[in-house]
Amino acid sequence: MSASAAAAATDSPSSSSAPRLQGKVALVTGGASGIGEAIVRLFRQHGAKVCIADIHDEAGQQVCRSLGGDPDVLFVHCDVTVEEDISQAVDAAAEKFGTLDIMVNNAGITGDKVTDIRNLDFAEVKKVFDINVHGMLLGMKHAARIMIPNSKGSIVSLASVASVMGGLGPHAYTASKHAVAGLTKSVALELGRHGIRVNCVSPYAVPTALSMPHLPQGEHKGDAVRDFLAFVGSEANLKGVDLLPKDVAEAVLYLASDEARYISALNLVVDGGFTSVNRNLKAFED
Repeated sequence: MSASAAAAATDSPSSSSAPRLQGKVALVTGGASGIGEAIVRLFRQHGAKVCIADIHDEAGQQVCRSLGGDPDVLFVHCDVTVEEDISQAVDAAAEKFGTLDIMVNNAGITGDKVTDIRNLDFAEVKKVFDINVHGMLLGMKHAARIMIPNSKGSIVSLASVASVMGGLGPHAYTASKHAVAGLTKSVALELGRHGIRVNCVSPYAVPTALSMPHLPQGEHKGDAVRDFLAFVGSEANLKGVDLLPKDVAEAVLYLASDEARYISALNLVVDGGFTSVNRNLKAFED
């Protein structure tokens, strides 16, 4: 099973048979691969017209081709660190499909694995923040430009379990995801008066090309996805279930849909209880 196959595993029907985003228009940054691609596929399955915004042009076009050249799927080149790119992506979606109902700020990076803060490269830290925080803030800004006149909309950003505890990623990544959670609350306060909901989703480790390189070297045995899931599963709280991109996409779908019409400023943690239980109690299981 490849990382792209895991990411694209949303082609089977989701838990709800009725389309939950019928008539909605969504923009997904980083929608050409991984969790973003899973979100694009699930949103389209549920009736949304989707604009994929990504820096990887060929991958984005490939997703469009894999959906059969669907006229309700648009790809635009977008570097989320460039405000003009985000502004143009939002405008492209609104011009082609008539409006923007859902903004998914998904694009992000983990940054370098640094285990000694004395070796921290500040240029690398700035790069992580430019993408993971500033890019999401710009996404919120330009989505609001379209949503406020309509007095409705849903903005969902991707954070991480690293948004609620330390030790689960590099320092810059952890700090950036804490910032996303705080930014979500702050912007939700402002946009609530306009009928716009702002939430974020914080998943546990998911097998994508972004996360799998962070698997400890000793755990690499052959198949990348299988090895990743085996290692993560050994550390997980909830056993018997592997967290895949489609599971994160389902959480984003819920927050984007009208089923969550009175939910805002929420950090929805999708981790099988990992961050909420004392895993040291494993010592008493025997």
